[in-house]
Amino acid sequence: MRKHLQIVTLLLAFIALGCGEKVETRGDGFSINRRSAKPAADAPVRLSGTPASRRVDLANKGVGPVKTIELSETPDPDLSRKGERLYNRMCLACHRIGKKSIGPALNDILDRRSPEWVMNMTLDPERMVREDSLARDLFREYNGSPMANQGLNREQARGILEYLRTLE
Repeated sequence: MRKHLQIVTLLLAFIALGCGEKVETRGDGFSINRRSAKPAADAPVRLSGTPASRRVDLANKGVGPVKTIELSETPDPDLSRKGERLYNRMCLACHRIGKKSIGPALNDILDRRSPEWVMNMTLDPERMVREDSLARDLFREYNGSPMANQGLNREQARGILEYLRTLE
């Protein structure tokens, strides 16, 4: 019993010491001092405040199975129709045309990204976020909302790409 009393007294003493008087002063404005974390060694250096969703990078092909794509002058109508059906079924929940949603708007995407990058992001978004700095920046911009891997094959991803070409 005596030991319990000593432990309780000791705990109360610690609590009392930890609860010192806090003095708050009101200033003219709000300020907060934070130290920024050091960027990772492989993090890209951003030279402007342009969000990743608006950044133009047509040279980046991303990482994944698609290294080069040959595009015709006009979108393939059959592939585009198939791609539109897939887009409406698998992409529309997160990607709206002409406005930001859970993910970026995809109209005019090919004015900002290479077709290879779009295909690689469609086929393996997890790997793209891990290994591609632009995909990682998009992931951060959209509050860590990962793009769902829909398990599409290359032909299905190409159909979606052809559909996106019709939106420009």
